Amino acid sequence: MKQSKKNLTLGQKASDALTKWAGSWTFILLFLLFLILWMILNTYFWFKYIQGEPFDPYPFILLNLILSCLAAIQAPVILMSQNRAAERDRQHAEYDYQVNRKAEKEIQEIQKQLEKIGKKLIRK
Repeated sequence: MKQSKKNLTLGQKASDALTKWAGSWTFILLFLLFLILWMILNTYFWFKYIQGEPFDPYPFILLNLILSCLAAIQAPVILMSQNRAAERDRQHAEYDYQVNRKAEKEIQEIQKQLEKIGKKLIRK
């Protein structure tokens, strides 16, 4: 029923790890720091060397390309991990349903037995 971690494929393990990392505040803050440093360095070199060109002049086309590529790669991998999580949740819900059905049948059986005991007590 439940797929163990050692039975996962390399791609499944990678998508889970990437989703865990990319969904963290650490990643968000480090990436924000990277973006700010990129812009500051480019702006600094542009002002310092007005005749020379910074490696990525404003409006930071290269940075936009990097961000687009990151989003294009990251989004499908995160979706794969979310699909696996949804499948695990579906299996868990199915298991819970089966347990609840079994418990309901057992409760009904106990109720029948209590009714029989009650009828025997009333007769006496």
